[in-house]
Amino acid sequence: MKKIYTLECCVDSVESAVRAKEGGADRLELCANLVIGGTTPTLALFEQIRETVDIRIHALIRPRFGDFLYSSHETEIICREIRAFRQAGAEGVVIGALKPDGSLDVERMKRFIDCAGGMSVTLHRAFDMCRDPFAALQQAKELGVNTILTSGQAPSCVAGLSRMKELAAAAGGDITILAGAGINADAVKTLLAQTTLTAFHMSGKKVLSSGMTYRNPDVSMGLPGMSEYEIWQTDPQNVRAVRSLLDNAALSSI
Repeated sequence: MKKIYTLECCVDSVESAVRAKEGGADRLELCANLVIGGTTPTLALFEQIRETVDIRIHALIRPRFGDFLYSSHETEIICREIRAFRQAGAEGVVIGALKPDGSLDVERMKRFIDCAGGMSVTLHRAFDMCRDPFAALQQAKELGVNTILTSGQAPSCVAGLSRMKELAAAAGGDITILAGAGINADAVKTLLAQTTLTAFHMSGKKVLSSGMTYRNPDVSMGLPGMSEYEIWQTDPQNVRAVRSLLDNAALSSI
């Protein structure tokens, strides 16, 4: 039986969305501020991409940089954002919340999923920050989460290869394990050879130089150690290299 492989690209601009689709991505995880791990995108960005690119969009809902321990105010913001993207026509949301002890915040997750209605739900890499990933996986199953984005609680999915295998086995057919962090053609070759994973998440980014010809040498408004004259953008060639590997793997599975 032919396997179905899914390639998701995380993007934070219309330009990256266009290039992800050009490279063969199946869907987008739409974010803002990928340089800090991603935050909730604007509805205007979503609408512009929806008008420009015919591709499935899952919106990251993360109100701020940092941990996944949310206040009551932040919880309300997340709920409002989920409802707003559902009404705008997003096909999915990417969410997560933890308790202080590192366990999955099941009650907040229930609220978020209720707000999502029938949208696809991905538990984002809050999963990688939890204390017991197998307990969190079981709770995610019970909540009806569709997908878990994870690196196997390691800096990259290849570094977390052993845990990724264990998670895929524990997930069975009930929930999709989406491999993320460090995904490129080399990583996918390794994962295809050594695991049963069928879903992959990448940015495929390259770093472009700003078009600014005047650059004030005395003022910096970027993050420490990072230049505001660098632009991260998806490279369709990086995406296409992974797409080719997945298509070949699908043909080999027939």
